[in-house]
Amino acid sequence: MKKIWQKQEVDLLFKKPFLDLLFESQTIHRKYFNPNEIQISTLLSIKTGLCPEDCKYCSQSSRYKTDVQNEKLLDFNKVIEEAKKAKRNGSNRFCMGAAWKNPKQRDMPYLLKIIKQIKQLGMETCMTLGSLNKNQAEELASAGLDFYNHNLDTSPSFYKKIITTRTYQDRLDTIKIIRKSGIKVCSGGILGLGEKKNDIIELLIELANLKPSPESVPINMLIKIQGTPMEKNKKIDDFRFIKTIAVARIMMPKSYIRLSAGREKMSKKMQTMCFMAGANSIFYGCKLLTVNNSTESEDLKLFKKLGLHPKLTNLDPNKFKKSQTTKKNKLYYNAIRT
Repeated sequence: MKKIWQKQEVDLLFKKPFLDLLFESQTIHRKYFNPNEIQISTLLSIKTGLCPEDCKYCSQSSRYKTDVQNEKLLDFNKVIEEAKKAKRNGSNRFCMGAAWKNPKQRDMPYLLKIIKQIKQLGMETCMTLGSLNKNQAEELASAGLDFYNHNLDTSPSFYKKIITTRTYQDRLDTIKIIRKSGIKVCSGGILGLGEKKNDIIELLIELANLKPSPESVPINMLIKIQGTPMEKNKKIDDFRFIKTIAVARIMMPKSYIRLSAGREKMSKKMQTMCFMAGANSIFYGCKLLTVNNSTESEDLKLFKKLGLHPKLTNLDPNKFKKSQTTKKNKLYYNAIRT
């Protein structure tokens, strides 16, 4: 029977001595996952800027003056080429984001075609396109979409201070539609928005008490972007961020916990502590939609130091058929292993 988390017990987890908390989260992590394996995704913006939403942290909102260059939907062949590049560089999941409040029906054939083509490459697919209706979710599922990202961002009570163009219930309704379609759920939050510890607790409770919990849980650190209302926000304490990773691992033991936006600003030691706390997924590549990310070469160096290796989509790299991988992919895997 699925555990239902209550605020008091989550608060007690945050109050635990730091090392005790990490020991508990690492113990749980090892029960459900290979502790030396990292799931790697690549994220591409397929439509950038001019979003009608007013999310105060986002550089793509049409309401703020940022340096983002607005772009229409990327050419289909460009998207597929980027997916092939991501696979060669070691990613097993290709994620695509479009700056929409919701996709229009005219956009669906383009999206479905992309999903089918990338699936033929042997990669998992994920999209984040805003709200979906039932028919759209079913179409994406039929095309083979594996994951859909729709973050809750923060707690229900703090949310209204961050976004007014979409309600918290709207987000929960979209997640419910996604789940019913058979697509796996990717949903997490952002730390550094100005939230209190109770807001982090409430966010984790919302995520963990979903039935079932999201298969993928991205934990983002706010990237302070000039021109947005949050460009001068105070940086979240490193230890609070790491403790959030640990508590998320304890509350959602079977989920992949992903270090997402903000990783480029984290030291190698902090990233290592996050992996110890139970993070086992990252975005790979020098770009996350419109902001910088840690480079592949830096990630490779860190992985080698830590003895980590990438998760390859339910396949043993030593048993790959020629059609399922590339020489570069194998060399990448072996370079980290040695």
